[in-house]
Amino acid sequence: MTDINPTNLDVEDIVDDADDQRARLDRAGDRWMADAEAKTFARDAGIRETVRSDIATGRDWARERASMARTKIEDKPLKATVYALGVGVLIGLLLRR
Repeated sequence: MTDINPTNLDVEDIVDDADDQRARLDRAGDRWMADAEAKTFARDAGIRETVRSDIATGRDWARERASMARTKIEDKPLKATVYALGVGVLIGLLLRR
């Protein structure tokens, strides 16, 4: 068995050791929270950038499609007018019921 000699123990040593451990744990906790906070903000920034990129891609796609539609309408205006009239009649019939 281990023999504990109470004359070698000092109350100040025990308190200092506890304070050192608490300070070490406090620093570790602060580092952990700072790392987690940095990761969270980085993820939010990544999501924002992804959404902005998707919106920009969608805008480009819509502009390209509108330009293509405009070109086709200008190339064959009579055909486009007949299609528009037909779609209008179909929508009118569906709404009538």
